[in-house]
Parts: sequence; C-alpha cells; structure tokens
Amino acid sequence: MLTTLKTSYTDTRAADLAWALGREPLPALAVLDLELSGATLQLRLLGASHQVLLEEDRGSCSETVACMPGSSTPLPLGVAKRIGEWEYQFAARVETLSQGSFAGRAQELLALVADHPNGLAGTFPGSPHAFTAMLAQRHEGLVRWRTWHAYPQEGQLVVTRTSVGVRRHAPQ
Repeated sequence: MLTTLKTSYTDTRAADLAWALGREPLPALAVLDLELSGATLQLRLLGASHQVLLEEDRGSCSETVACMPGSSTPLPLGVAKRIGEWEYQFAARVETLSQGSFAGRAQELLALVADHPNGLAGTFPGSPHAFTAMLAQRHEGLVRWRTWHAYPQEGQLVVTRTSVGVRRHAPQ
C-alpha cells in the first residue's frame, strides 16, 4: 500500500533517528494490519518514522524507530534481546548515495513495497523521494520486517531489518 502522508516532513536527518522497544502505540499517519500465520502485526508510519506492533499467543513486542524527544538511545547498528520466549534481533545501516542513485533506489523501493500485500509506504509532500516504507513476512517461524527511511536532502537511506521468533535451545 502506498499513500501520501498528510504532514510536513519533520524528521529531516538520519542522525536524529532513535530506537526503542516496548513503547505504547504512538499516533500514526498510516497503518496496515496483517495476520501472518497466527501473529498479528501492525505496521505504523509515524511521520518519517515507523512503529511495529506484534501480538502472538506467546506475547507482544513493540519496536519504534523515530525522532523521540528526550530519547537517549540513538539508532544502534545491531541489537539482540530476549523478550519472554522470543529472540529479538535488529540491525540498521545508513546508505549514502549520489543524487541520481538515490532517485533510482527510491523508485525501486517504492515500487517493491507499493504493490506487496504486506507492504506499507508513505511519501511526503514536497519530494517524491522523501518516504518511509515497510515490508513484513513470516518465514520459518520468524516474523521479519524491513524498513527504509529516505532522506533525499542528505542522500541518505536508513535501512533496518528485524526478526522476532521463539528461542532455539542448543541440543544438550
């Protein structure tokens, strides 16, 4: 699903993004509710940011990547945490692209997500390449999502990958 977000583009620097687990649902500009083999997933666009809410019989998880006033947790390169019975893994990277490469990559990502049944993307007024996009799937017992936060004025694309699933115990 592709939508034009009805807001000004405020998260204008990749470096301003922060990461948090366990936050309550924040006001969303666009939402996509998904059912993925027993897991309920809600993809939420928050301005140039995202929030994912996961509910399953084993528990719940909330991931937020956004400009959060007062947050002291900058966007980490990687996180591995236990959440109840789950293993949560998060990775982020920042790609810096030339103006021409950025435009091509933006078009490619928006095309990928716009027509995907588990995809949500929002573009911002003023720039066709200012967007946040999300794509989710369930594979081999894991719920996974990827996100892209585009900052065309900087030529930067923040890419995140998350997976959540039951911990595997090593054989004794």
